This record gives sequence, structure tokens and C-alpha cells, in this order.
Amino acid sequence: MKNPLLVFDENGIYCEQAKVYLDPWHPVDCAIITHGHADHSRYGHKKYITHHTNVPIIKHRLGDINVSGKSYNETFVINNVKFSLHPAGHIIGSSQIRVEHLGEVWVFSGDYKLEDDGVAIPFEPVKCHTFITECTFGLPAFKWTPQAEVFKNINHWWASNKEEKQTSILFGYSLGKAQRLLKHLNTDIGKIFTHGAIENMTEVIRPMVDFPETTRITRETTKQELLGNLVLAPPSAHGSTWIRKMVPYVTASASGWMAFRGARRRRAVDRGFVMSDHCDWQELLTAIEATGAEKVICTHGYTEIFSKYLRELGYDARTETTQFEGELSESDTKEIKEAV
Repeated sequence: MKNPLLVFDENGIYCEQAKVYLDPWHPVDCAIITHGHADHSRYGHKKYITHHTNVPIIKHRLGDINVSGKSYNETFVINNVKFSLHPAGHIIGSSQIRVEHLGEVWVFSGDYKLEDDGVAIPFEPVKCHTFITECTFGLPAFKWTPQAEVFKNINHWWASNKEEKQTSILFGYSLGKAQRLLKHLNTDIGKIFTHGAIENMTEVIRPMVDFPETTRITRETTKQELLGNLVLAPPSAHGSTWIRKMVPYVTASASGWMAFRGARRRRAVDRGFVMSDHCDWQELLTAIEATGAEKVICTHGYTEIFSKYLRELGYDARTETTQFEGELSESDTKEIKEAV
């Protein structure tokens, strides 16, 4: 029996024929990176390859690294192995990685979602024999409300708070979620203020996306300036000294985990909006079916439950342990500390 095209070892997902890793979690010579979140793009690799829109993002996060950018559907060959990047729809610059050798095709999806968020290039299914999938929200209980309805509710919440002369503080991860929120907030209601970590990342992405105007919160920002307006902040800012100047305020969190009863209480926020940059249960099944894959490898999330269900559907499905963390690890703690 021939060796599999991709294997999971102590450093990450490895293509032995090409001597290349996909989203490795320990330093390696050559890494192909799906997107800019901290659990997928780590410091210390000698060479990085990623989508060209992700290049400024990971340079912002990781500093002066040796990185080259590729376009979607552009084939590049390493030691006779063909690679290409394809839209994942997760966040801006996110990719699936297609790997082909001797007629065999594998696709590593990284993180992905099917709904078009208006910021990232939408997910495109890629035909393959083996599909490596996340299942962050791989339970039937997860079913997302259409984005338009969620943003209608967010903007109504903001407008109501303004009538009560309160500041609206909306928590979302500094890369991905924050820009998605920013893109769809109704600036007719008021001004949008940002935490430094979100403003820094948005400045990197702004040349690529049409965002509304934002104002960075500084030590000079007054409570009166914020009243009735909206503040975008990373989840780690909640409960910090940074938000004390904003009283009176109302808090909300935008996350897939808000679908769980009790999640809002555990995060100590006043309102929860269910919105994720990952697939829900049905979207995962739809995406996998669209690939035509016979073999499916589940890497992070509800792996055992989801892979068991896939086997019941007739797939050759199994799990692999990785250091990917899905929506639990989409903020950069170092970056946030530096921005406060």
C-alpha cells in the first residue's frame, strides 16, 4: 500500500514528496498557510507560502518573514507535487490547499464557511479524493441565521442603545469577525469607534476592502464622544480597565458559541448575536458532498461525533489530532496587549 499524500506528524500536516507542511504548529523549512489566524499561521518557519491578500496580514502579525503570495487557482509545483490555493470564505485571504501527485488529489480546507460575508472571497468547492475538514460546529444543534437578519438585529440593538443614551460595545475577534461586523454596521445610526488591536488590523485590510470610517479609541477619547455610538473591541477587552471610561455601556458578543444556552452568561455580556466564520452542521455536510471526496479527515471541533455521522452516510471518515482551535483561538493576545 502506497504512502498517503499527506500525513499528520508532530509538526503538522506534511507532504513528504514535496517536503512541505500545511499550517504547521512547530517551526519547519517550508509552510503553506491557509489564513492569518494565530493557530494556523505561526512564527518561526523559514519560508511561508500563502494567498497574496494574506501576505500583509501575516506580516503584520509575525513581522519580517520570508513569504511569497499566490493567486487563487494558480498552480505551483514543488518537487513534482502540484499545489494550488482556492477560496475558503472563512476570512479575507483564507484558502483551501489543493495537493495533487500522481493522479491523487487531497484538499486541506483550513477553516471555512459557505455564507458570503461581503469581505472574503466566497468558498468554492474543489473536487478531490480526500478532504481534510474542520468541524468546529459539527453538531446538528448549530444552524446559522442568515447574515442579513443578524445584522438587522445588531443595528436595531445599537439604535435602541443610542435612544437610551448608552454606548454599544460589540465584541469580535480582531481578524475576521471585526471586519465582517464593520462592513455591515449602519453608520447612519452613529460613529464607529475601535479598540487599537482592531484598528491596527483593519488598517492592514482597508486597502483591499471598502470599509466605513472608524475612529481609534485613545487615552484622549472622552465618555461623551462615545455615548450613543458603537465600539468594536476584541473579546479579551471585556472586563478590562480599558472599557471603564465608557460607562454607561451595553455589551454584546458576535460568535457561533452564542447559540449555546448559557454562553452569553458565561461571557458576561448583555446580548449575544449568533454569527460565525465557520460552517454550521448542514454547511459542513453540503461542502463535503460538493467535493466528491470518498475519504474525509476531521481535524478540530466535534470530530468524533461528526466523523461517526459521516461514516453512517457512507464516507470513509476518521479523525486526526491537531493544534488547530477554531473559533476559540481567533484573536492574537500579543497584538491586543500591544494595542491597549
